[in-house]
Amino acid sequence: MLDQFSRTRMLLGAAALERLSRARVAVFGLGGVGSWAVEALARSGVGALDLIDDDRVCLTNLNRQIIATHETLGAYKTDAAAARVRAIHPDCTVRTHRTFILPETVSSFDFTQYDYVVDAIDTVAGKLAIVMAAQAAGVPVISALGTGNKLDPARLELADICETSVCPLARVMRRELRRRGVMHLRVVYSREEPLRPLEPAEDGDERRAVPGSTAFVPPAAGLMIAGEVVRHLAGITAKEG
Repeated sequence: MLDQFSRTRMLLGAAALERLSRARVAVFGLGGVGSWAVEALARSGVGALDLIDDDRVCLTNLNRQIIATHETLGAYKTDAAAARVRAIHPDCTVRTHRTFILPETVSSFDFTQYDYVVDAIDTVAGKLAIVMAAQAAGVPVISALGTGNKLDPARLELADICETSVCPLARVMRRELRRRGVMHLRVVYSREEPLRPLEPAEDGDERRAVPGSTAFVPPAAGLMIAGEVVRHLAGITAKEG
């Protein structure tokens, strides 16, 4: 019998789809990377999603975030993402957490309830807290590294943090994880040298530089992350060649 996952079942098989339907995934950060990861996870049949972000959809999100439309401007990203997931996969259990990710807020989450954790936030302290909490709970975690100021999605790679190069955020994460005794972490990153923006962001935060972004590099990273999560949860090993 045909259903919305028939085409996926053709490639993964019924048993894999059943495993996906029983899985619970947490996605921290619903921006240019995280929103697309959520989209693909919902369309792949993941049965439960925890969506974590404290931000609202704004005008500058329209160029790259799938939850951002003129109709959702001003809405909380968690609400916009949850509504989209329910419209795509009504049987998915969606839990939203309107939370800014800091080490102290990460500690309020029970990571043992998750089958996979996606880190798609952009602050180092928060990313480190997510990774350490997931690893302490024995839960697989994947981190998105820098996609801002990049133009070539073909330069994105899935890799271990110890194999990364060029990316400034990867360098910082690699160093800080080593200090914490963590040698390995699955990441999506790019070897493309970041570009210097031609003009400053008008909505910039004086405390940090706001990167330029595109409609294709952050989404490509989000889809790569979702693919990694789905393959792992479904028990599928990517074939070489």
